[in-house]
Amino acid sequence: MPRAVNHVASKQRRKKILKLTRGYFGRRKNVWTVAVNTWEKGQQYAYRDRKQKKRNFRSLWITRINAGARMHGMSYSVFMGNLHKKGIELNRKALADLAMNNPEAFKAIVDLVRD
Repeated sequence: MPRAVNHVASKQRRKKILKLTRGYFGRRKNVWTVAVNTWEKGQQYAYRDRKQKKRNFRSLWITRINAGARMHGMSYSVFMGNLHKKGIELNRKALADLAMNNPEAFKAIVDLVRD
């Protein structure tokens, strides 16, 4: 009796992966083993980089706040320390946006914190 291999299911499984790798270069898009390895590695990178994206944005916000605070004669650490002492609850994302797009409002916050 011949062995049942269910070609329909295995072909669907392969087509699903090959569809996901459609834009890749060379063998990565049309050779099954290479495509599977590439797609799996891409999923690992995507998982890792979703975490790194948060770190990168926090670092960017800190850099922008530091630049804005130094324009008014204050370092980042002193600015953030005084901000917390005064009880001003603005997160780094909002502060960085103010420092970049609304320098007058950021200057008002720096003046408020300096007193």
